[in-house]
Amino acid sequence: MDVPCVRVEPEAGEATRAALADADLIDDAYEIAVEGGRLYIPITDPAAVRDVLDGDVEVVSHAVPERQQQTTPADLLAFDPTYERLGEAALIDEDDPDRARAIADAILESDLPAETVLNKASKVKGETRVRDWEVLAGENTEVVHREYGCEFLLDLADVYFSPRLATERHRVAEQLEGNERAFDMFAGVGPFVVPFAKRGAECVGVDINATAIDYLRENARRNGVADRVTAINDDVREVAVDYEDWADRIVMNLPHSADAFLESAVTLAGDDCTLHYYDIQHEDDPFGPGERAIRAAAEPDYEVTVETRHTVRSYAPHELNVCLDVRLER
Repeated sequence: MDVPCVRVEPEAGEATRAALADADLIDDAYEIAVEGGRLYIPITDPAAVRDVLDGDVEVVSHAVPERQQQTTPADLLAFDPTYERLGEAALIDEDDPDRARAIADAILESDLPAETVLNKASKVKGETRVRDWEVLAGENTEVVHREYGCEFLLDLADVYFSPRLATERHRVAEQLEGNERAFDMFAGVGPFVVPFAKRGAECVGVDINATAIDYLRENARRNGVADRVTAINDDVREVAVDYEDWADRIVMNLPHSADAFLESAVTLAGDDCTLHYYDIQHEDDPFGPGERAIRAAAEPDYEVTVETRHTVRSYAPHELNVCLDVRLER
């Protein structure tokens, strides 16, 4: 059957396959084919492929064999379990220990590439927004996660990380232009900082969690951008004065309380700066509170233009996680 495929020379095959897999663009219903000395990798979204592979890609329609049906956890259980993938770990949220054990066993027996199964044992808590985990399979809570060509090592018991925001992080990273100076006020292990640096930006990432900053430095090294990343373990309100008027782009991904840090964001902003402000608000007015807070902090020193009002995801009943892309011009 003819399906959309990326056609690539064999020597570039593994790198191309890995980049497409990280972006979840490989069509798992079909096998990768070899014909005429070239590889044909089946894909789900030809338009998105060009962004992931920086436009240097040949997309063709080609006949490839269908993949044989894989065994899923649902095939082994009497129900369809809910789980989240993070690298080779599967994350579940089950209060019943017997049900949690059954799901873990099914995940391991299925064809999922999962070696670790972790069960959420608490809510996100504390200033560093971490949670407790029960290890149902595997050795520990450290995982390697890949998204859009970047690799992140992290320990879920020590740092906050959400794989669900991969598409949002890529949306923001695509806006970068060369030689920008980017500042992430709550950087974590680097899911914004690292792709920014890979696009050529000079980056500063600050986080109050010392372990997250250790992982940020390691992830910058893993991705070959350590020379463009400065990682600082501190409260960003203490750091901002050292980078006054510095930033061309600022990320504020602390949606429950980012408004408390807007004064520092204004300190960091250069003459022409893009601010990515994340918020969680009621669906009746998801963007208004954030916009009003930004204007109160930045005007009249800056002209404030809201360029994008973007809904990231549903957070809770009647509550939305949103992002405001705002241009500040002095």
